Amino acid sequence: MSFRKLVIQTLKFLGFLAVGILLIWLVFRKVDFKLLANNLKEANYYWLILSVFFSLVAFMLRARRWQLLIHPLDFNPSFWHTFHAMMIGYLANLALPRIGEITRCVTLGKKENIAVDKLIGTVIIERTIDLLSVLFFLVIIIITSGSIINEFLKESIFLPFSEKVSSFVNVPWIFWAALLFIGITALFLLVRFRHSLRKIRFFSKFFDIAKGVVSGLRTIMNLKNKWEFIILTISIWVSYALMTWVVVFCLTSTSHITFWNSLIILVVGGLAMSVPVQAGFGAFHWAVAQVLMVLQGVSKEDGLAYALLSHESQIVFEIIIGLVSIYIMYGRTKNKKPAEIK
Repeated sequence: MSFRKLVIQTLKFLGFLAVGILLIWLVFRKVDFKLLANNLKEANYYWLILSVFFSLVAFMLRARRWQLLIHPLDFNPSFWHTFHAMMIGYLANLALPRIGEITRCVTLGKKENIAVDKLIGTVIIERTIDLLSVLFFLVIIIITSGSIINEFLKESIFLPFSEKVSSFVNVPWIFWAALLFIGITALFLLVRFRHSLRKIRFFSKFFDIAKGVVSGLRTIMNLKNKWEFIILTISIWVSYALMTWVVVFCLTSTSHITFWNSLIILVVGGLAMSVPVQAGFGAFHWAVAQVLMVLQGVSKEDGLAYALLSHESQIVFEIIIGLVSIYIMYGRTKNKKPAEIK
């Protein structure tokens, strides 16, 4: 890596880290740390083992589903290479948000000799399906749940979002006209001079990724095992739901929460994890604590205790599996003696 890239990556890391630290400070600034520490001390940590188990099941199901998306590209990567590449990606996300999507494609691409740009297309499909799944759960919860949940979603999510959109939309029409003109012009220039622009590394990479994305998006139409794909997707979210629910039994104050009510924690926590900070630090804790306080009458300290148990147990698990995956994909081969390599 060149010095310039190293500086840019370091600045990105520090920037996202600063935002995460700020969010954590805002979440914990008025917390009774003595009470929070006591909650964590008295927690039943055996339930975290079960939560981590459901997490591992979800990861393995995701690896198999990614395999299915890659098959139409005329490649058949091994399950374990796919799994370990994915876990390395999760580990990379702890350093920079979303860099893990590229990392896992690069890792698997090198190991299985698959074009990285094509793999990126399959990851985009996967993330799109995840987003649609979260929105589906959100709609179901809104339809089937009481007014308290609907009011919470309205006050905490929909109104703030709509206000931001409204403030952005209410700009002079000349701004939108200029933006549209610039966009159309840029697209025309890219298409018109694509062959010349390919001589520039940045544009060459851009065109390769765009081509791979289009190729990857076509794979969903050529899946041979569509039913397996659907069953895997459902099973992944069932595993996530169970992973979220069993943690409530760690604390006496949250043990009354039903499986169905824990789905709102899954949905809101999932949306918070999309905030561009390392692993959703701060954003996840605030969102989950708010849900538990508003919907279940749980104190802020109890809500944050649940969030810490749920979030940090998964982070530790991802770090361990990610490091093991790095060793299996890279270190184990290097450590072999020449005579052992066939």
